Amino acid sequence: MRTALPRLDSRPYEDPSRPVAERVGDLLARMTLEEKAGLLFHTVIPMHPDGRPVEAADGDVTGFPADTTGLIRDQGLTHFNLVGTAGPRQLAQWHNAVQEIAASTRLGIPVTVSTDPRHSFTLNVGASLPAGAFSAWPEAIGLAAVRDPELVHRFADIARQEYLAVGLRVALHPQIDLATEPRWSRQMGTFGADAALTAELVRAYIRGFQGEKLGPDSVATMVKHFPGGGPQKDGEDPHFPHGKDQVYPGGMRDLHLEPFRAAVAAGCAQMMPYYGRPLGAGWEEVGFGFNRDVVTGLLRDQLDFGGIVCTDWGLLTDDEIFGEPHQARAWGVEHLTVAERAAKALDAGVDQFGGEECPEVIVELVRSGRVDERRIDDSVRRLLREKFVLGLFDDRRLVDPDAAEEIVGADEFRTAGAAAQRRSLTVLANRDRALPVARTRPPRLYTEGLDHEVVSRYGRPTATPAEADLALLRLFTPYEHRPNRFESMFHSGRLDFPEDELAAILHVLDTVPTIVLINLERPAVIPEIAERAAALVADYGASDDALLDVVFGRARPEGRLPFELPRSMAAVQASRTDVPHDTADPVFPYGAGRAL
Repeated sequence: MRTALPRLDSRPYEDPSRPVAERVGDLLARMTLEEKAGLLFHTVIPMHPDGRPVEAADGDVTGFPADTTGLIRDQGLTHFNLVGTAGPRQLAQWHNAVQEIAASTRLGIPVTVSTDPRHSFTLNVGASLPAGAFSAWPEAIGLAAVRDPELVHRFADIARQEYLAVGLRVALHPQIDLATEPRWSRQMGTFGADAALTAELVRAYIRGFQGEKLGPDSVATMVKHFPGGGPQKDGEDPHFPHGKDQVYPGGMRDLHLEPFRAAVAAGCAQMMPYYGRPLGAGWEEVGFGFNRDVVTGLLRDQLDFGGIVCTDWGLLTDDEIFGEPHQARAWGVEHLTVAERAAKALDAGVDQFGGEECPEVIVELVRSGRVDERRIDDSVRRLLREKFVLGLFDDRRLVDPDAAEEIVGADEFRTAGAAAQRRSLTVLANRDRALPVARTRPPRLYTEGLDHEVVSRYGRPTATPAEADLALLRLFTPYEHRPNRFESMFHSGRLDFPEDELAAILHVLDTVPTIVLINLERPAVIPEIAERAAALVADYGASDDALLDVVFGRARPEGRLPFELPRSMAAVQASRTDVPHDTADPVFPYGAGRAL
């Protein structure tokens, strides 16, 4: 059931029978400079698990203090990136409560709510959320492992329906960077290292979320990270100062653009420039959100993109995350004031500032004459147009909590996600036909990293490898532990196991035939494990049930590696950051995978 808040008068912009351009023009003419400035900010907002908005009086009860009513009524913000998880009814109730606050303002401009991916297994508050009540699927890189555009479209269409049910109207994805630097932490969100495959899959992804044309039943896609965030120097993440540089030693700058060309041609609604500053690429060496060469010269003029450009989060102001200080990601323009940074980004061509809430800076820039108000109007028109097209001023303003409970996590959707998990699994080694495991009698199983209750449905758990017929080890790609709490969520650095951990793994492999199940959030360096495992299966976000169904022949894996697995860290360090499949003599090449 669609519901709408009652209109208080007959202002032309509230009349759904009028053309969108007319409604936008009418509303823009009524807006004060302060109201326009508020639209240019798209900030993070939490919610109480019971569906209540977080207010200033609540303090830091959620880990993300907020003043929801103040942001909307006093500062004029109407775009929010919702963090945290809750049940579908509570999400819908929160959404409606926030829309009620917005409706009480002078112009009643509705709120647009966005979200990072929330349909898989990863938890990183800077990038993604676990599925919770939503249907659970492999990460994007797992969808790429199946290489089926129709599967990607099916996922996107289901996610669209679940998002719509709770009022989420902007997907802060897909992430279509190419996974060319093996150490980079964000590869799970990509479609892998191949530009042509990524271009094919992003078209299906956008069609699933937006439909053939953006409208009231669409979820707008914010494609990221333009013009390709994969070539991070040493694989470090540009959320942090030591990861500020992007480099192109192989001269492959244009290869990283190919998926974005496909996304623009497919009609993506929004685009997010990345944090990094490009070195030696022929562009100004400042972060992409400040980069006129890239945003206006390339995206607007060359690619003819007419949608919304929103910066990545936190380019203007320093902030605290989890109680620890973090520098603004103003790479290349650190010396500028907050106002000067904002002016440079506007001059570059961006419409909106992600993760920021300082509209007073825009007001002062206009009043001081540094920025022409007509420049602000250009961005406000784009932002208002999308709200009208998505039906937020009309019958899509509110959602139905009862319907949300029926749609989110529906049996059909969960079944589809579970099947995709199984399809995405990639068999890399299968010595002496160890897989599938014969089911003539329940085997004695030694396991690590698996739920014992799940294991007991497939065999008899044992306490030690020596007692077992077979061992099952669930491993995760190694990474360097970083002391900063926020940075610790971005798994970066070395890709090989420390000596003591590797020795413990190899001891099991040498004691009993062992099936290694490894989650590849990045390309793990595991030559010794690959050589000595009875079987090696990669996953990219899958339940224990999905993994064991494949091991015991109850499901058929179809995955192929979306990147190569390097032979050594020396090979990784010698490879070129921007070149796909560039490590010497990989243990498994791009596309590796065996049928069962």
